[in-house]
Amino acid sequence: MSAATDTGTAGIAADISTLEEQISAAIAGAADEAALEALRVSAIGKKGSVSELLKRLGAMTPEERQLNGPLINGLKTRVQEAIGTRRETLKSAALEARLAQERVDVSMPVREAAIAQGRVHPVSQVMDELTAIFADLGFTVAEGPHIETDHNNFTALNIPEDHPARQEMDTFYFEPREDGSRRLLRTHTSPVQIRTMMSQEPPIRIIAPGRVFRCDYDQTHTPMFHQVEGLVIDKSAHLGNLKWVLEEFLKAFFEVPNVTMRFRASHFPFTEPSMEVDIRCTRVGDELRIGEGEDWLEILGCGMVHPNVLRNVDLDPAVYQGFAWGIGIDRIAMLKYGIPDLRTFFASDLRWLRHYGFAALDMPSLAGGLSK
Repeated sequence: MSAATDTGTAGIAADISTLEEQISAAIAGAADEAALEALRVSAIGKKGSVSELLKRLGAMTPEERQLNGPLINGLKTRVQEAIGTRRETLKSAALEARLAQERVDVSMPVREAAIAQGRVHPVSQVMDELTAIFADLGFTVAEGPHIETDHNNFTALNIPEDHPARQEMDTFYFEPREDGSRRLLRTHTSPVQIRTMMSQEPPIRIIAPGRVFRCDYDQTHTPMFHQVEGLVIDKSAHLGNLKWVLEEFLKAFFEVPNVTMRFRASHFPFTEPSMEVDIRCTRVGDELRIGEGEDWLEILGCGMVHPNVLRNVDLDPAVYQGFAWGIGIDRIAMLKYGIPDLRTFFASDLRWLRHYGFAALDMPSLAGGLSK
């Protein structure tokens, strides 16, 4: 913007009028605060057009400065006020535009937090339930490696060399080592019992939950599944104790007041005598009810620890005796929570987990209820 060079009062007044019209039009046309700030600098900044008028006062006579000074300062004041007003208008418009763009539809449901969306897998839930039940009965949790020796998995458990379980069609073996021995993926959690008896002095009361591996795959079998075994070693342990422990466990796990059990003679190399345990059940439509009815359901295997197993861990069977049992965690999870196919446990289907899973912070307890 240019200004006339006439230093007379009439010339200054004309320059002020023209400049004010130009600046006012520019202010009105500023599209945003950034453009308005650039306009402010060009008008009343150190080298702005209004500031240049003020510099001309130095070349005037005292009388001319007395007349023109208020005119120029008045222009500066009006420009500042116009810029301030326009800035507030632009701020309000920007806020309204932002509110329109970021508005919240309060009628929409609130999105769940990540912790609320997460689900605990039924297998993990059942493991926590088992831990809570047996902790109340005085048991501790013992763990062991997934890769085991042939000795801990078979030999120490009184399983003969020609037993079918030792065949490669049933067991996952690793390549032989230099000494000819072969490691394997444990086929049950019984090696944890062996390790515990070799490292602890009786009395022993443990449960051993964990993953086990066998060459099998169909609707009720998978190559990797979960099992929990229990072991009690003491000088006075007997079948009556075993029956009571299993009865209390089954009542607590299935959350029923009574469970009718039936013990059938069976054979396991590591127990003598050995028994299969059945429980009363009935079906009402698609629902399986545990603890009542006229049908029987096989639920687990158990027995008194074989004397040879005790000898293999340097315990005298004339002094110590004990009992043990084993049960499939995946299977009892299917029974309790109505899951029809074992393979879905490992399918990584988020829809399945949302349906059958459990809230992350609802830890099972006997006081608060196992399943919530």
